[in-house]
Amino acid sequence: MSTKRITIYDLAKELGLSVSYVSKALNGKPGVREEIRETVLKKAAELNFKHNTQAANLRYGSSRTLGVIVPQINQSFFSDAISGIEKACTENKHNLIICQSHEKSDIEETAVETLIHQNVDCILISLSKETQSAQILEQVLEHKINVVQFDRCDENFPSHRVINDNKDATYKAAKSMIEEGYQRLAFIGGPLHMDLYMNRKEGFIKAVKEAGMYVPDHFIVNDNISKENAFQTALKLLALPEPPDAFLAISDLQALGIMLAITQSGLKTPQDIGIFGYANEPFTEIITPSISSVDQNSEKMGYQAAMVYFDHILKNKDSNEIITKIIESDLIIRNSSKRSNVVINM
Repeated sequence: MSTKRITIYDLAKELGLSVSYVSKALNGKPGVREEIRETVLKKAAELNFKHNTQAANLRYGSSRTLGVIVPQINQSFFSDAISGIEKACTENKHNLIICQSHEKSDIEETAVETLIHQNVDCILISLSKETQSAQILEQVLEHKINVVQFDRCDENFPSHRVINDNKDATYKAAKSMIEEGYQRLAFIGGPLHMDLYMNRKEGFIKAVKEAGMYVPDHFIVNDNISKENAFQTALKLLALPEPPDAFLAISDLQALGIMLAITQSGLKTPQDIGIFGYANEPFTEIITPSISSVDQNSEKMGYQAAMVYFDHILKNKDSNEIITKIIESDLIIRNSSKRSNVVINM
């Protein structure tokens, strides 16, 4: 059994036609009689010929392929964002290559290099928590490849961006907890070199200042993005003589770590300590108590990030306008922050 791959040259030879004519027939180009096109397609199927669409696309100056790099595929925020990107690619007859950085800048750099070698038309990227320089994105532009940043962005890098209303959403989340009667709020944040985490911190501070609350400096903890770190931080804060009575986290995994710390400390949520998370991961509504969270509408974010390429970049190739799209978030209020609805036995 032959293992040689059938090429367009083999197909043309079998049919007694020129390679260019066979190529036109395969690609649905004008100038080919319908009966000849059907004959070419029938023979291609008979010989198990696989059309090299990548090579064909490159002849027209495009790979018709997008690449996406996310920190973690196994978080629903990013998997949903990828789903939105994939939907846009399917609608526009483009392929998609998916990479993840595992929150490591060196792996992210390797992923970028891989996508450059794959000659993608555009790279959509949400940066790893380690990334503090736009150097790798500048390398993409040097190869004449478009860039769209989403969610985690470097605002100093001149590219199109699709982001959430981070400051406003966090402000509303903190305000909702204050309205529930919580008075000593703590904030567990992320690395402040990323604008979205800075904006979420600013939204929290705005809400507590507006309410006339005093928040001790040690109640605001930055660069604490993992579940384990949030767990350890919450344990320390809960052991204080005057501990927080509520935590606002910038991820649901943080919120889960905080909930575990509350349980280990012999306290209860929401009676003793309230919790508000971020991203509306699926587990937030099935655990007890269910966790209040900010839904970032991540599938819509991914879809809009891809559509920036299809609707703006492709159609306005000579434009220097940089697009920033804001995706509004939704507050999902669940039991973990509903203190006013809980009957506390004295």
